[in-house]
Amino acid sequence: QAFFCLLLCIPWGSSCPPSCQCTERAGAKAVLCSSRHLEEIPKDIPRDVVFLKLDANSITRIPSNAFRHLSHLEEIDLSRNAIEKIDRAAFKGVAAGLRSLDLSGNRIRSIPKEALAALNAKLRLANNPWHCECALQEVLWEARLDPDSVQDITCHTAPREEYVGKPLLQVLDAGVNFCSVRQRTMDVAMFVTMFGWFAMVIAYVVCYVRHNREDACRHRDRLRALPSAQAHPE
Repeated sequence: QAFFCLLLCIPWGSSCPPSCQCTERAGAKAVLCSSRHLEEIPKDIPRDVVFLKLDANSITRIPSNAFRHLSHLEEIDLSRNAIEKIDRAAFKGVAAGLRSLDLSGNRIRSIPKEALAALNAKLRLANNPWHCECALQEVLWEARLDPDSVQDITCHTAPREEYVGKPLLQVLDAGVNFCSVRQRTMDVAMFVTMFGWFAMVIAYVVCYVRHNREDACRHRDRLRALPSAQAHPE
């Protein structure tokens, strides 16, 4: 009876994932899952965790609401994984209280701006194969980046070859604005579309006028032929 009572008295939030180690750091719970060959974020992380280390694993994606039940979470270390995709609602529920988020050393090419909305955490985004474009520029404008890792955010791919391999901050400091490039591209596309519609309208009008002219000529020829056709029987 004492054993079952002990089991019932243990809160579910105090359990620890079997592949992790749970300890306390300065009175706050820490869950350490480093180098555990994890391919996804564990589902049974204690609700009262404050520090969460998931670095050096094989995690490829951060799904929506991955940490929503962890209301006390302040630090997440997801560095040195294989993360390629981050869902828009990946950090929903923890954005306000999160102080540090490490996503360095992954395979991230882009990140939705919505994923970092209301996020006040200090971000580490270094050593990812970033595609330098307007979306990434907007993320950096709004994010609170760790100053020690900013120079390691480099352009793996970019609209122009001259930007590849350079730190994104250096490219932006040189006056490059990827968003204005996208705006110009959209303007050109809109102009081409409008020109195409205009050309179609002109072609339709020309065909319509030509068709009416041909009908008028045939009708006139039929009218000219009527008298001769009536005179022949006489």
